[in-house]
Amino acid sequence: MPTYSYVCKSCEHTFDAQQSIHDEALKTCPECKGELRKVLGEVGVTFKGSGFYRTDNAAPKSD
Repeated sequence: MPTYSYVCKSCEHTFDAQQSIHDEALKTCPECKGELRKVLGEVGVTFKGSGFYRTDNAAPKSD
């Protein structure tokens, strides 16, 4: 189940919630009952090593 991050627009309380992708987004802060905003996170992809560009998309070397 995905984990979503929320921040309150009023008191800036932040928390994470595990929810199904079919569940409606949370709307009320558990601390102050203010309005919540869903926080967009970073993409979970990391490119490591010599790099896909150099090996897959680079121009051919002229000898």
